[in-house]
Amino acid sequence: MIRNAKIFVAALAAITLTLSAASVLAQKDPEVGGAAMFPSKNIIENAVNSPDHTTLVAAVKAAGLVDTLSGPGPFTVFAPTNEAFAKLPAGTVDTLLKPENKDQLVKILTYHVVAGRVSSKELIKMIKKGGGKAELKTVSGGTITASLNMGKVMLTDEKGGMATVTIADVFQSNGVIHVIDAVLLPN
Repeated sequence: MIRNAKIFVAALAAITLTLSAASVLAQKDPEVGGAAMFPSKNIIENAVNSPDHTTLVAAVKAAGLVDTLSGPGPFTVFAPTNEAFAKLPAGTVDTLLKPENKDQLVKILTYHVVAGRVSSKELIKMIKKGGGKAELKTVSGGTITASLNMGKVMLTDEKGGMATVTIADVFQSNGVIHVIDAVLLPN
């Protein structure tokens, strides 16, 4: 009976490993805005293919950050959608895209970037370790506070504005993107 139990356990383990491997192989690359995001491509190469991030891509180009975000990183990018930018007061995006406002645009965009590759699992672990909050130092030098609300990662900017992570863990060759539903603003 013990021998049969051992054979059963071994067979069950083999089936589980086979199914796990099959599910990993069956997983496709995540989609953002209906476009596949390939882990072999960098942040910029993937972002330009997302129809939900055309405003962000235009802003990154205007700010001169394409080379930086195409670089080795790794970076964690909290990427606002076009709808997130549309929530800003009328004319804000057009004003920020003007050459004379490049410094302000760079500050806002780099406020959405954290050095290193922080997955949602790691971020949630940081939040729990911090008693419900995790402070993230951004590339701009500011701070974003992450918390959980009903199982969703929420980000609070220095002005008290909030964004929700709507798509997490879009892994890139040089980091990870977490799609958010609002633009974060530094002080």
